Parts: sequence; C-alpha cells; structure tokens
Amino acid sequence: MEGLSFPRTSTGRSSILPPLPWHYSGDLLTVEYRTDPSAVRALLPEDLSLPHDDEDPGAVAFIWADWQACSDDAREFADPIRLQYKEAFVVVRCRWRDQLWSRCVFIWVDKDFAMVRGHLQGYPKKLGSVQMSRPVTVGRGGPRLEPGGVLGATLAAYDRRLAEATVTLRSASASNGFVNSLPMLHHRFVPRIEGDGSDALSEIVTMRGVDVELGEAWSGEATLELFDSPVEELASIAPRELIGGYWRSVGTTFAGGETLRS
Repeated sequence: MEGLSFPRTSTGRSSILPPLPWHYSGDLLTVEYRTDPSAVRALLPEDLSLPHDDEDPGAVAFIWADWQACSDDAREFADPIRLQYKEAFVVVRCRWRDQLWSRCVFIWVDKDFAMVRGHLQGYPKKLGSVQMSRPVTVGRGGPRLEPGGVLGATLAAYDRRLAEATVTLRSASASNGFVNSLPMLHHRFVPRIEGDGSDALSEIVTMRGVDVELGEAWSGEATLELFDSPVEELASIAPRELIGGYWRSVGTTFAGGETLRS
C-alpha cells in the first residue's frame, strides 16, 4: 500500500499528502510581544524548561502566513486549491538538553492537507479561518510595502474571533523577528486505541527548512488583541508588552526532520 498518509491505496494517489520534499513560498506577518513567563511555562511539557532569564522567557511571536506549497513535481501549480493555504501560529522559546529551541504552541490552518501535514511534523494544527492583507504593487486596492503601509490579519475558529493584529510599516529591517529563528522542537504523539491514557507513539522531533530564500524584511509598529473562547487557551498568553511587527516573503523546503527521542 502506497501513500505518505491516510488513505493508503495500491497507487497512493488518494493520500492526503504528496511525497516529500515539500516546497513553500509565502508571505509572513509577525507580531512579537512579551507575556507572563509563567503562562508560557504552563504550555510546555514537563520535560522542557523555560529559557533563562537573559533569553527573554516571556517572548512570543504570533505569525500569520499566506502560503503556496507544492511537491517536487509541482502538479499543484495547475490545481491551486491544493497549492494555497493560510495559517496563524504562536511560537515561544524553550530549553531542552541545554539547548534553546523555538516551539509552536498553537496553530490554525484553513485546509485539511495543511492540518494533516502539520500533524506529521508535530505541529498542533487545528482548522480555523485565517485572513491577511495582501500588499499590492499597482493600484490602490491594498497596502504597499513602504513606510506608512498598514497590514492587517485576523484569526477565527468555531465561529469565534480569536485574534486580530495590525502592522504599520516603518522601514526596511534586518530580520522579521527573533523568536521563531531557531530549529523547532515538537512532541509527536498518537494515543493508544484502548484509551488507557498512554500513547502508542511518543517522540520528540526537530526540523528546519532547507534551501531557504528570504525576501526584504520590513518592520513597524504593531497592535495585537486576543479574545477568549470556551475551547481555546490563546488568551492565556495575552500581551504584556508589544515588541514590534514585521513583514517578509520567504521560501523554504521541508525534506524531513529528525527524531531526537523515541
């Protein structure tokens, strides 16, 4: 039976995920801020620890991304519903084995293949409604990537608004932030079918993109508001202090990760 994920068939054509590698091109809007470090600690498993005091343990990056992603044969180019998706995700930092890592604690996507792909990688993806302003190069139908340009982003899930942000561009920047600049550390798990509280799969994995291309980065002033929901915990890491906002186009390839503990 062929196929990277369900459903597997004799041909593999029905699998929700194409074979690796996967190539990504997208636009990222990032708002970085500081929250209570104890709220970050509450979202980390017991085997991880907070960054040291001089490593900004309460730093958070809230990132919206508008992606196009394809497999090696690029067949998705002619079928854009399988090419395009948007996501919004929250990144903190943690320590494990005396090393500093980036870690995604919440993430929402708007396509099923993106959610399943994230589960394979260890991202805690859920379905949501993700919207972003798109910069323009002609006309007046959108913001320009120039001083004074205003970019907006929203996130909703289960019919409830969870987050909204704006970034007012000020100038070109050397980077699009620091929180999400390290290899990702993920826990992958699958509960046992017996429902006895144990896991059939329990791993710690890491990953980082290869063949990375970075477009020009912009920075500016940011706003961010998080809202409560009966089935989400995003409001638990509400901002205490805004650091700044960023915009950047990026390209990268995911060719596989590494199992650190099985």
